[in-house]
Amino acid sequence: MRRLREFRGFHGLPSSTSKMKRIALILGIALVGNATCQTASPLTRSSLHPRAAAAAARVRPALERDLEKSGLKLGDPVFIRAFKEERQLELFLLNRRNGKFQLFRTYPIVAASGGLGPKLLEGDGQVPEGFYAVGPKAMKPDSRYHLAFNIGYPNAYDRAQSRTGSLIMVHGNQVSIGCLAMTDEKIEEIYTVCSGAHAGGQGYFRVHVFPFRMTAGRMQQAAGGKWEDFWKNLKEGYDLFETRKVPPDVTVRSGRYHFASEQTR
Repeated sequence: MRRLREFRGFHGLPSSTSKMKRIALILGIALVGNATCQTASPLTRSSLHPRAAAAAARVRPALERDLEKSGLKLGDPVFIRAFKEERQLELFLLNRRNGKFQLFRTYPIVAASGGLGPKLLEGDGQVPEGFYAVGPKAMKPDSRYHLAFNIGYPNAYDRAQSRTGSLIMVHGNQVSIGCLAMTDEKIEEIYTVCSGAHAGGQGYFRVHVFPFRMTAGRMQQAAGGKWEDFWKNLKEGYDLFETRKVPPDVTVRSGRYHFASEQTR
């Protein structure tokens, strides 16, 4: 069984010292396109960078006000979903009162190349589809596209399918080849919330990328298409979050995504 970068644990928070070490080791090996600085703590490096710090200073007052209105706070664990067809990125934070992830904001994706379907090859211009995770070292405060984070493509599933490529980012600016461009203004909010989650103790946050909102009606429209079986597999994870409001634990078995029957806490 291949372990996907969707590690077990309560919303990415390690439950023991040994689990923390194991997660840190896996993240250190598996996440690609990481920042290269080796001196600062990985939990603080991305937020201490001058560009990230300046961005946080600009957006933090309004963010904290809006989060408080929603019963959330900066530093809470986060979860991200992106939908290629709708060009939307959803930012969730954990509501600690009920243990569910609560939608905070939905952002427009202003640029994303390619079409529906997974990324297969380096240079094909496709945005990946699947289940990914972002650790502290994958944050890129020195990105050429203002601020960014690497989603972790290729994951264990992608590698099992011999898919190639690297450095797939959610970033600022308004242009993209294979990544998700959010504008500089919006990436400052997204980056600040995600970096805050790392600093608050979340070892990694999940990023789930779907071709479209996987409703029964939309899936029926896709019936008979090239990616129908793959999309049905993605829908299993989509439906679990829709039901539980907690991202499922994901592994890879026999070339398919497999979802735990219960979320490990």
